[in-house]
Amino acid sequence: MAEADIKKMIDGNALVSMCLSRAGIDRMFGVVGIPVTSLANRAVALGVRFIAFHNEQSAGYAASAYGYLTGRPGVLLTVSGPGCVHGLAGLSNASANAWPMILISGSSDQSLAGRGDFQELDQIAAVKPFAKFSAKATDITEIPKSVFSAVDWAVAGRPGGTYLDLPTDVLHQSVDESEAERLIAKALNSRDKSLIENPRIDNSKIEKAVELLRSAQRPFIVFGKGAAYAKSETELTKLVESTGIPFLPTPMGKGLISDKHELAATAARSLAIGKCDVALVVGARLNWLLHFGQPPKWSKDVKFIIVDVCEEEIELRKPFLGILGDAKEVLGLIYKQIKDDPFCLGKTHPWIEAVRSKANDNVAKMEVQLSKVVVPFNFLTPMKIIRDAILGVGSPAPVVVSEGANTMDVGRSVLVQTEPRTRLDAGTWGTMGVGLGYCIAAAVASPDRLVVAVEGDSGFGFSAMEVETLVRYQLPVVVIVFNNGGVYGGDRRNPEEITGPYKDDPAPTSFVPGAAYHILIEAFGGKGYLAGTPDELKSALAESFSARKPAVINVTIDPYAGAESGRMQHMN
Repeated sequence: MAEADIKKMIDGNALVSMCLSRAGIDRMFGVVGIPVTSLANRAVALGVRFIAFHNEQSAGYAASAYGYLTGRPGVLLTVSGPGCVHGLAGLSNASANAWPMILISGSSDQSLAGRGDFQELDQIAAVKPFAKFSAKATDITEIPKSVFSAVDWAVAGRPGGTYLDLPTDVLHQSVDESEAERLIAKALNSRDKSLIENPRIDNSKIEKAVELLRSAQRPFIVFGKGAAYAKSETELTKLVESTGIPFLPTPMGKGLISDKHELAATAARSLAIGKCDVALVVGARLNWLLHFGQPPKWSKDVKFIIVDVCEEEIELRKPFLGILGDAKEVLGLIYKQIKDDPFCLGKTHPWIEAVRSKANDNVAKMEVQLSKVVVPFNFLTPMKIIRDAILGVGSPAPVVVSEGANTMDVGRSVLVQTEPRTRLDAGTWGTMGVGLGYCIAAAVASPDRLVVAVEGDSGFGFSAMEVETLVRYQLPVVVIVFNNGGVYGGDRRNPEEITGPYKDDPAPTSFVPGAAYHILIEAFGGKGYLAGTPDELKSALAESFSARKPAVINVTIDPYAGAESGRMQHMN
């Protein structure tokens, strides 16, 4: 047989990888094993970087954050059954935060369904509560359409999680190369373009929004990570600076406009929320983080203008005015409308003076507290040192990852974001354990930036083994662990609570006192530091930031310094 007559065969693993590459997927996170190891290897051969984790939860958190940071779906690859179930943590986190992500799981041989095959599970049913779209390729010919649909649905409308199921037998099927190309071309040509097009914006609503802002006595702008995802920082800055309207970012919206901006109202949050009469809410949900937009935190007479890509969200909130559209486009149109007939509140406007005065007072009070050097450390003393070290890096600013009850809450108030998409924390769902996954995603998405995690010891413990992943890929990540010996600081029980047959056991909130977390990373070749004084912490930060190598700084905190459940103790 002539060499030209020998057809090159493409199996399911290779076809999936080809489709992902054609769809613009350049990174994949996951844990390999039966039946997806070959898929990972084929993807790598086609230029998709595969970051291998120790567990699917952390890999899923990385995939979700990568989707947010890049605007392209983050991909999590897992094995069947329990691997898929573990992957649901990341998928649900993506859906709750409205970040584009694809969970791809291998699954059992279809011919053995219901007979107890290895890791058998109805995975389509398992992902249903968390996936906005799911598909199962029951034959190799269905792979291209399934892959492209999963990609498109992940970014469509309000972004979220999608799922692709790949049975073992389908991954082992094969077609010749020309047939594979034909299948891919057919799937590409039949993609639903409406899924990836932004909704058309109603110009009459833009005009009405401008009228409301112009006539308001106390206008206010609130923006969240939806605005950050839309990369709307330029349009947002123009709007704020041309109108003089004060603004409040939600935690992950911080940095779209620098926290240092004179119109930043974060330090006057309660006053601004409670007194504003018109609030333009962009890419942020009026959920628990914003007190549901209801009294007594908000005025009962406030007029909300909500900008969102999800029509259902607007209908749910029933605002005075809802604008369906991409945050970047809507803000651009609002600014353009105002530019043609400008207005600006001015620095001496009573509303601006009230917000600035309150913000300055609160900042001054915080700085007084931060100026006190407390040893053994409370949360404020090391946080100020960390803040100053991060600001000292300059631009590009480090990505800050934060989780933990007290550590995250204090960090939100103290740490300063000056550039967009440089803060990742527990988010809408309040997910603990995201830290190391987020760090890895940030380092992979923005290799020019240092990544700094500021975590409680409890949050760190969820994913601590991934410090080996940091070392393996030599990622520029410095993990700072606030070690107070427990979930909220060790044993906080009253004496009358310490009863029963297991009263001698450690408290449910406590860990081993003085745990040497810094030694953990040294086992894999990373650098560890122990810091219990300001000088030790400053030295560790200076050295690790300069080296830009994987490091863990174990910061010893007074176990009685924090509060149970941070600022949400009323809910426990």
